[in-house]
Amino acid sequence: MAAMKKIDARTGLRDIWNAHMVEDCEFTDSGFPICPNTTEDIPESIITYEEAVALYNREMREGNVNFHSNAFVGCFLDDYKFDSRNGIWHNWKRAKEILEHFEGIISPDFSTYLDFPDPLKRYNTYRMRAWGYWWGKLGHKVINNVRGDFLCLDYCFEGIPKNSIVCIGTVASELRRKENQLLFEDWIQKMYEELYPHTILTYGSAQLSIFKKLKQKGVIIVEYPSKTCLYFRNRKAK
Repeated sequence: MAAMKKIDARTGLRDIWNAHMVEDCEFTDSGFPICPNTTEDIPESIITYEEAVALYNREMREGNVNFHSNAFVGCFLDDYKFDSRNGIWHNWKRAKEILEHFEGIISPDFSTYLDFPDPLKRYNTYRMRAWGYWWGKLGHKVINNVRGDFLCLDYCFEGIPKNSIVCIGTVASELRRKENQLLFEDWIQKMYEELYPHTILTYGSAQLSIFKKLKQKGVIIVEYPSKTCLYFRNRKAK
């Protein structure tokens, strides 16, 4: 682990890279921020950033400026819904105003798709850890999101504490294909061997066979149905 080397800033510079987020942070040998979990609490619920914004806007319109939600907020969405010019990275001040009303966050799920160029996947992995570290440093509850694939095994788990609680999104559309499910399950097994978490939260279904195997090893699995899951469950119930 290495601390960020501080360099005297030249006058007139602007922090367009959000370097303030990693001030006093420790880094892995590869340069990824280390993002400690700041809670071991099991979230009451997990909602998306899009849902959090809608709830915040409604409460503000009704004058409930001090409202609090017990939900944790994750970013299991298409990236443009939380990572646009007005999103959590570029407009972090507005994101801060919104997220301070919620119990905690799952560190952002910036995409690392299989067909992304490796430098982009590394950058998004960096941003996941940097944003999570910054939010925890502000005194808020943070649980690490884990994201990656077999092409980035050498860094996709970096900066996440071992033997802790982690969260995985299982709502990707490509997981409907059996061959992709098998690859995903193999990746989760690699994640377990690297991080050996005591608890895994899933945003989306936890019905894959790998989760049953991990339960048998003593891992606690907690499933949070996504909006899509709830929609189809309600359809079947009718």
